[in-house]
Amino acid sequence: MQPDNAMSWASIGVYAAVIVAALFAMLFVWIAVKGRTLPGEHVFRASRLSRGNRLFPTQVIISPNSITLYKAQWIGKGEESIHMAHVASIRIDTHLFFADIFIESSGGQNPIACYGHRKSDAVRIKELIEHSQTAHYKKTPNGPIAQTPIA
Repeated sequence: MQPDNAMSWASIGVYAAVIVAALFAMLFVWIAVKGRTLPGEHVFRASRLSRGNRLFPTQVIISPNSITLYKAQWIGKGEESIHMAHVASIRIDTHLFFADIFIESSGGQNPIACYGHRKSDAVRIKELIEHSQTAHYKKTPNGPIAQTPIA
């Protein structure tokens, strides 16, 4: 017979199962929080079904002045940004289900590579960048650059 204050193997197993379930729940919440869509009007999130985006999908944020690639990580985040005036070209590679976007800068650095976006999102990203560049280089009669919002 066991003493009354000793824990049985069954109760230890239950405690271990509860701890493992709690750890999986915390992991799930952590991944959900890190992978949530960022606030903003023109934010494009890659699909989790594409390469490199399984846990933390890449997001592209288009503002009137810059393009930012946001990559969530387990701890911290990675951001890469290009000013609209420094965008040299935009290349879209379409595949069976998704499209990859490559935004090259005029500085000759490696292009910003965004994998796994919907094809319609890739076309919209290109349209927004071209519209912002047109607005950026458009001059008013007085000479300064006109600031027009992104459509």
